[in-house]
Amino acid sequence: MRATISGRQMFGSGMLVLVLAGILGTAMWIRQNLRFDLWNEGERQLEGLQVFGTLPDFSLIERNGRRVTLADLRGKVWIGNFIYTHCTDTCPLQSARMARLQEDLRAEPDVRLVSITVDPERDTPKVLVEYAARFGADPGRWLFLTGEKQAIYALSQQGFHLSVEEPVKPGRPGRPGGTRGRSADRADWREDTPGRTLDRLLSGLFGPVPAFAHSDFLVPPFIHSSWFVLVDRQVQIRGYYRSDDEKALGRLRRDVRVLLREDRP
Repeated sequence: MRATISGRQMFGSGMLVLVLAGILGTAMWIRQNLRFDLWNEGERQLEGLQVFGTLPDFSLIERNGRRVTLADLRGKVWIGNFIYTHCTDTCPLQSARMARLQEDLRAEPDVRLVSITVDPERDTPKVLVEYAARFGADPGRWLFLTGEKQAIYALSQQGFHLSVEEPVKPGRPGRPGGTRGRSADRADWREDTPGRTLDRLLSGLFGPVPAFAHSDFLVPPFIHSSWFVLVDRQVQIRGYYRSDDEKALGRLRRDVRVLLREDRP
């Protein structure tokens, strides 16, 4: 009798464990999928030709030595991103996708691509010439800009609202290069942007995420955003698009063409 009761208890305990495991697995699946849906929804709210602010003026140097200011890009629809040439991770992937955009939008004379280095101390105009040549960059259509580091970091953080931070030097505590606050880590939405409240609650899901791009094991990495930014003819930011997402890049191509039709001079 005792053996029979013990067997039933063991069977009951085993069934309880299976039921609890099933409930836990289901809960984790729901949580993971909800997070995925919220992530996608958050990213999509950074697209769609909204207005995320107007870029401040800047003055940087193109790889051919010519000075480029915001006025030179006014009247064009352009896509901006931040890279550095000795990065072996996200930067060459970004540049390869920029090269594809250059080819796909070749028939649009009012489109420009603008890549800005976050390591101007190494990325001189000569270095940028060699890097641009690797990706077949058309000098008239795809600009590579360098300049004073503080000005570039301010443009990234305060102008584009994207993160950027220089490497920690060996033997030195802290992070010496640039601040990483609210505006540096994600898009700074206007007060009347739909989803503002949800953005505050789920700030980890919404907005450009910094990319940990590295050069090699001996040189500390720069931390910078890998998102592409769409800018209209009035130098307003109109959308953020993940450079590693083919569907997002498809939407970027579509939005570029919409802006070209809407904002013809």
